[in-house]
Amino acid sequence: MKPEALILQARGTNRDHDVAEALTLAGAEAHFIPLNHLRMNKTLLADFQLLVLPGGFSYADALGAGKLHALDLNSYFNEEISAFVEAGKPVIGICNGFQALVKSGILPGEGKEEKRMNGSGATLTFNTKGHFECRWVTLKPVSQTCIWTKGLEGIVECPIAHGEGNFQTSESFLLPTFIENDQIALAYTHADGSSADGEYPYNPNGSILDIAGICNPRGNVLGLMPHPENHIYPHQHPQWTRGVKGNSGLALFENGVRYASQI
Repeated sequence: MKPEALILQARGTNRDHDVAEALTLAGAEAHFIPLNHLRMNKTLLADFQLLVLPGGFSYADALGAGKLHALDLNSYFNEEISAFVEAGKPVIGICNGFQALVKSGILPGEGKEEKRMNGSGATLTFNTKGHFECRWVTLKPVSQTCIWTKGLEGIVECPIAHGEGNFQTSESFLLPTFIENDQIALAYTHADGSSADGEYPYNPNGSILDIAGICNPRGNVLGLMPHPENHIYPHQHPQWTRGVKGNSGLALFENGVRYASQI
């Protein structure tokens, strides 16, 4: 049977149908559920094998990108999402969804309740250039712990569209442990796959260590700023008419769906 994927919709979500298309191609059954509807039946979450927080501008990015969405997650779904993650089910947050996962403390995922509620020492803040970035980027799958990137070779090309995608940490953040845990899931690179080394525009937002996506220590929760769901067909590549093809983001979703089907 196809794994059932819940795509959580908040006010301002606008990439939900894009990610549904990617999940469908990858072999899942995608379902849209508004956040307010889920609040009326929280146990519904347990019926799904995969959870998706899509991109967009939840609550118009009031108080900061993903902040109010994160408050919803912690205020109304803390126990249910914790149980979902602890069960090993795949979770993915893309762009605004990534911001919500980080600002709710679900990522980086130390697992301590006080960290969930009070912050983990990591955040996604304003791009170093101080403006919205909308361009195509090249990504390298890094983590072999992350179920979404494990076994992927080569590069992924896909667009970004964000103003607050700069992943930074405070002095309290255990960066060596984070690296040792293999939690850097995806990194920005040059077009040939070599390290971006912080160089703009290859690293479009100034994230430390060229981080484009991270996972929790267990590897079942992935958050990333780029939009792999917007490069799942060859014709979506901006140089498709010149014969450029490959390096799509579909493999990420295929990994997640394959893992979900085994739970």
